[in-house]
Amino acid sequence: MTTGQISDPAQGRGPSHADHQTRRRTERALQAVAFDTIGARYVEAFPDKAGQLACGEWLLDALEPGAQVLDVGCGTGDPTVRQLTGGGLRVTGVDLSDGMLRLARQSVPAAEYHRIDMYDLATERAHRAWDAAELGPRAAGRYAAATAFFSLIMLPQAEIPEVLGRIRTLLRPGGLLALGMVEADLDHAPLPFLGHEIRISGYLREELEQTLHRAGFSVEAHSGHPYAPASTTLPPEEQLFLRCRRVG
Repeated sequence: MTTGQISDPAQGRGPSHADHQTRRRTERALQAVAFDTIGARYVEAFPDKAGQLACGEWLLDALEPGAQVLDVGCGTGDPTVRQLTGGGLRVTGVDLSDGMLRLARQSVPAAEYHRIDMYDLATERAHRAWDAAELGPRAAGRYAAATAFFSLIMLPQAEIPEVLGRIRTLLRPGGLLALGMVEADLDHAPLPFLGHEIRISGYLREELEQTLHRAGFSVEAHSGHPYAPASTTLPPEEQLFLRCRRVG
């Protein structure tokens, strides 16, 4: 795992923390613009959702009707937002891509949606920058569960534990997390995808579980699914699905 170097530019030792964060925000925004263009083709490239749907069934079985669920990186809303709202849960979908959110609102209007950088969840920026106070610090403990299916892979490895910690803050004690990741030793590696270059991070399975434990989650179950994306130049991958619970 790599981490960014933060130092005082006045002493000539590298970029400041503010410069580092500005660069990271710009990178995430550019990836979101790529997904604005990709739109519904993302679903076409990944038509097999069996592992994701199985995690959704786990949540539907475990949660009371009307429980609030946060879908981090909701994309077009299919299948997770549709599945969970159809099962009687109250879903809030968040994404940084305007294009994806537009498709989600059209496809599954029963959910609530917010455009926000997932890195800003549970921080004051949720309110100040994104007009989403219900996703800021005052929302601590609000959600019974969260899902994050292949959204955290868009972050550098150094940011993934921070975002996991912010998702944990928004969960109630004992809250559930359904997570989808790619099993690969990658850190923000550039890959061609549907006419765009996107950057992908992944973990080997043991390291991912250790990262979750350090972020305050227990892993109750996990499964791996070999997967060959359709209509894309991405290589075959091993998809990991983890069913986790907030500790404490």
